Amino acid sequence: MRGRRADDASMKDRRRRDGGGGGKFSRSSSSFTFSFALFLLCFALFSVVALSTFRLFGVSFQPVLLPTWRNPTMNAISGEYPLSRRDLRASNSNLSPAGLRIEEAVAFPDSVLLFLKPQSFAAIANLRCIYFLSQSTESHLSLPALSSSSASSCVRCPLPLKADVFNISLSETTLPQLPPILPLRSDHLAYAAVLDTRDNTTVIFAKGHNLRPARLSNPNSFECIFGWDFSHPKFSLSSEVLSAAQEIFRCRTPLSILQRRRNSPSIFPFVSVRFKGHGSIPLPSIARPETLSSPQKLQRPSKAHLMCVCTMLRNQARFLQEWIIYHSRIGVERWFIYDNNSDDDLEQVVQGLFTQWRIMISLHEWPWLKTQEAGFAHCALRARESCKWVGFIDVDEFLYFPSNFKLHDVLRNYSRSPSVAELRTTCHSFGPSGRKTAPPEGVMVGYSCRISPPERHKSIIRPEALNPSLINVVHHFHLKDGMRFVNMDVRVMVINHYKYQVWEVFKEKFHRRVATYVADWQDDENVGSKDRAPGLGTKAVEPSDWANRFCEVNDTGLRNWVLQAFVDPNTGHLPW
Repeated sequence: MRGRRADDASMKDRRRRDGGGGGKFSRSSSSFTFSFALFLLCFALFSVVALSTFRLFGVSFQPVLLPTWRNPTMNAISGEYPLSRRDLRASNSNLSPAGLRIEEAVAFPDSVLLFLKPQSFAAIANLRCIYFLSQSTESHLSLPALSSSSASSCVRCPLPLKADVFNISLSETTLPQLPPILPLRSDHLAYAAVLDTRDNTTVIFAKGHNLRPARLSNPNSFECIFGWDFSHPKFSLSSEVLSAAQEIFRCRTPLSILQRRRNSPSIFPFVSVRFKGHGSIPLPSIARPETLSSPQKLQRPSKAHLMCVCTMLRNQARFLQEWIIYHSRIGVERWFIYDNNSDDDLEQVVQGLFTQWRIMISLHEWPWLKTQEAGFAHCALRARESCKWVGFIDVDEFLYFPSNFKLHDVLRNYSRSPSVAELRTTCHSFGPSGRKTAPPEGVMVGYSCRISPPERHKSIIRPEALNPSLINVVHHFHLKDGMRFVNMDVRVMVINHYKYQVWEVFKEKFHRRVATYVADWQDDENVGSKDRAPGLGTKAVEPSDWANRFCEVNDTGLRNWVLQAFVDPNTGHLPW
C-alpha cells in the first residue's frame, strides 16, 4: 500500500512537471496560431497590391479608395473609366497616316460641321466632303467643302439632298480619305460645357429639352451625366442638377471628376443631361467641360478691365471696324466676339484690328443655331474674372452720351454702389434716313433719322452678380437676390440702334435670327414683335417707300460728335 502511495505521489510529481511542460506547449501552440494568422493576413494584403498591377482579360485594375459617406446629390455608378469606343475611334480608326482625324460631325439644317484634329489641318485647300448614303462604303457622293477655318479647326460641308442618314468623310489630293463618321443632330445635343472653378460646378449647354423662355425650370426633373461612353451606363457618373433654364444646366461636379481633372488636366469626360426616370438616356454630347479661369486668378485684388463687351454675330465683318474702333475710343477695353457661322473675312478683320490698333479681341467659334442666350451666358462666365462690367450689345448698336459724360465716369459712379448690378440703357431705333445704298462713312454718320419712342433697352452688367442659372432674355440677365438694376437717364447714356438700314443690309435679317426664342423673319409668328419691322411681313421684298420709313426725329447728336472727334484733320477721313 505504502508502495502504491509512493507511486501515486511520484505520478503527481511527474504530472506537475509535465503540467509545466504542457503549459509551455499550450503557449507555443497559441503563438504559432497567431503567427500563422498574421502570415495569412500579410499574404492577402500582398496579393491585393500585387494583383493591382496585373491585367485581367486585357483590363488594368488599380486600387481605389472610396469614401465611407455617401453624397445624396451624387449617384456614383462607377469610378473607373475605360477607353471608350469614341476614344478608340479617335486614337485608331479615324487617324490617317498624316495624323488627321475627324473628331466630331454635327448635322445642321443646311450643312454639316466637321471638327478636325490636329487643328492646323482645318485650313487645307481643295477639301472634298465624301458622303456614304448606304451601308456600302462603295456607294458615295462627293461635294466640295463650303468653308474651313484653321482658327476653329472646323470644316463645313453642304448637306446632301434626300439623305436623312449618312456617314461623312473628307478627302484631298495630297491626303488619303478619312474613315467616315455618323453626324449627330444639332437640335438634340449637349454642345458646350464649362467648369466653374468658383464653386466647382459644371455648366452644360444643351439643345433638345425645349425649356420655356425667361423662366426657371424644375432642376429635379433632370440629372447630369459624366462619362466617356454613354452607351455603357456603368462607366458614367450622374450628379444633381442645381438649376435649369432655357438651354443652360448647372450641375454639381463629382469629386472623382475634379480629382481626375487635377491629376490629368488634358483628360476630361463628356457631359450631358437626361430626364430622370428608368430607361431615360442622355442627350448625345460633344461637350467636354473647359476651365475658363484658374483658382489662382480668383485671388487678384482687382479686375484687369473696367468695361468689356460681348456680342454674337454672323457675316458682320464689314461693320466691325467702325463699331470696335468707336467703342474702344470711348472706353471699352476688351471684346468677346462669338462667331455664329460667318463665311466672310471676319478673322482677317479681327487680326487687322489687333495689328493696327492693339485692340484686345477674343474670337470664339459658336456655330450653334439660335443660341444667343446660351452664348451670352457662356460669355458672362468667360468675362467674369477679368471684367468688372460687361455690355451685351449688337454690332449695329452704339453707346452715346448726349451730355458728354465719359463711359468710365458712369461706370465708376455705379461701382460705388455694391447692390447695383445692371445698367439698363434705352435704345433709339434709326431708319434708312432717305438712303438707298449703304453709307461709306459708316452708320453713325450715315443715318440720322429715327423713330421717336424707344423700342427696348440693352444692359451693362456685373458678371459676378448674375443669378447662378445665367438665365437671360434680350440682352439682360436675371440677377442674384439683393442685387438691383438701374434705368439709365437718356440724358446720360443711350444706345443708337441702327436697326432699319438700307434694304440691301436689312434684308439679311431674313436669313436667320440668332436668338433662341425670337421667330425668324420668314416665319408667320409674333408678327407684332419689336424684333420685326412694323408692317413688313415675312417676305424679303423691298417696300417702295423703305428709304423713308422709320423717320420721325432728326437726331444728329452722335453724328456731330463723331465728325468732331474722329475725323483726321489732315485727310478728312474717318478711321474706319
